Amino acid sequence: MRRWAVVGVALVLAVSAGACNVLRDAFSAHPAAAARVAGQTLSVERLAELASRVKGMPLEQANLTRLAGAYVDYALFAMAQVDGRTLEDSATIARAMWPTVSQLKYEHFVERLHTTTTLNAAQIDSIYTAGDLRAFQHILIAVPPNSAPPVVQQKQAQIDAIWRSLVTTGGASFAAVAKRRSEDPASKVVGGWLEVGARGRFVPQFEEPAWQLGPGALSGVVRSNFGFHVIRRPPLAEVRDSFAVGAERVLASRHDSSYFADLARKREVKIASGAGEAIRSAFQDLEAAGGSRQRLASFKGGAFEIRDLVRWLFALDPRIAQALPTATDSQIGPLVLQLVERTVALQQADSVGVQLTDSEWNTVRADFDSGLAITRGLLDLTPAMPHDTTTTAEGRARFAMSRVNDYFDRVVTRQAQFAPVPRPLAQVLRERAPWSIDASAVRQAAQRASALRASADSLAPPGGQAPGAGLRPAPGPAPIPVVPESAARRPPTPRPVP
Repeated sequence: MRRWAVVGVALVLAVSAGACNVLRDAFSAHPAAAARVAGQTLSVERLAELASRVKGMPLEQANLTRLAGAYVDYALFAMAQVDGRTLEDSATIARAMWPTVSQLKYEHFVERLHTTTTLNAAQIDSIYTAGDLRAFQHILIAVPPNSAPPVVQQKQAQIDAIWRSLVTTGGASFAAVAKRRSEDPASKVVGGWLEVGARGRFVPQFEEPAWQLGPGALSGVVRSNFGFHVIRRPPLAEVRDSFAVGAERVLASRHDSSYFADLARKREVKIASGAGEAIRSAFQDLEAAGGSRQRLASFKGGAFEIRDLVRWLFALDPRIAQALPTATDSQIGPLVLQLVERTVALQQADSVGVQLTDSEWNTVRADFDSGLAITRGLLDLTPAMPHDTTTTAEGRARFAMSRVNDYFDRVVTRQAQFAPVPRPLAQVLRERAPWSIDASAVRQAAQRASALRASADSLAPPGGQAPGAGLRPAPGPAPIPVVPESAARRPPTPRPVP
C-alpha cells in the first residue's frame, strides 16, 4: 500500500537569519496578487522576496509557480481546518485516495473476469500433452557482458561439468543441482523452475532448443546473452501441481486480454490525433495538466483526457511516468488504450457493485489519516484551536494564515523541513474552494526576485558572504530536494528471463 511520505520541497529552502519574517505578511490584501486563495492573496512582492532568499533556487517562473502552489495548498488546508470542514468523511477519503482505491477496484473486477475454474486431472493432462503451454527448468552460469575470453572459458568449463553430472543421473538430480549451482537467483531457490508459458516468452537462443525437448528430456549446453544454460523439460508427474497453477494463470490472462480487446471494440475506443505530443507537453507542467480537458481518446459514452492521465499516473509503476516525457507516439498509444480500458472497466466495476474489502478500506483510511496528521502537525493546527481565540470568520482566517506563515517561517530559517500537502489531498482541497495563480504576476515576481537577489549580492562583504550569513544555522538538517510523487501500487520490476 502506498504511503504519503514526508519529503523535501522541490526548491532547496535555506535563507539567512535576516529572512525570519519573509512570510509574515505573505497573504495580504495587496492588489498585485501572484495567488488568491479563498479571500486571501499572496502578493508579488512577498513571493519575490521569499524566492530571492531561497538558496540555490534558479529564479525561473516555473520554480516560483511551484512555490506559490505550495502556499495555495497549505492555505486551503488551514482554511478548511479552521472553518470546521471535515476532511475525514468516506467520500473525501475515497476521492483523495483515488489512485489506490481505483487500482484495488480494478483488480477485484479483473478477478471476477476469471471464468476458468480449477483444472481437473484430465484437463491438466490434455494441456500438458498438447504442448501449447510448457514448463522448463534451467541452470544458469552467468557470463557478464564483454567478459574476457579467459572468463568465458572458465564459465564454459563450469557448465560442462554440471551437464556431465546431470547426464549420469538422467536429469533426476536437476532440482538439487540447480539450487546449489545455478546463478539465476530467482529460479534457483525453486530448483530452476521457470513459470508456465507459451512460445515467445524467452529469448530465441534459449527458446529454440527448449522447445525441442520432450517430457523429461535434457538439453545440451546452450548459450544466450545471459550466459550458459542447461535446460530440462520436467515430466508432468514431477510438476503436476505447479503446472496446473501456471496453466490457470496463463488461461486467465488470455481471457482478460480477450475481454478488454472486445470491450475496446464495443466502446469504439479511438486515440486522438496528437495524443503523444499532448502527453509530452503535459509533463512540462503536471500541476497545470491536472486540470486539462484536452482529449487523448474518445469512446462511446465518454472521453479520456489529460487530467485523467495525471490521476492514473499515481496508480502506475513509476517507471512509466519516468519514460513518458521521451516516449514515442507508438509507445504512448498502447498505454493510452490500456488506461482507457481501465477507465471503462472501473465504470463496469461500479455498475456491478465492486467494493473494497473492509481490510483494504481500513488500510486506505489509515494511509489518509497518516498524511492528514503529518500536515496538521507541521502547522501545529487542530480544528478546535481557532475557536479558543475567535468566533468570527475573519478571525479564523487570520489564525489559519498565521499558522501557515509561521510554518514557512520555520522552513526558510531551517528550523523545519518542508513537506508538501499530500498530492491527493491537495487535489481535493483545490476542487472544493476557489484559488488561482496568476502567471503574469508570477513572472513579475521572478523579475523582482532577480533584482532583490542581485542587490543582496552587491552588499555581500569580501569573501562572498551575505549579511547575516555568518550566523549559526538553525538546528536540524537542511531541507532536501523533493522526489517526484508517483502513482500507487507498484508492480515488481520484471526479471530478465533467458
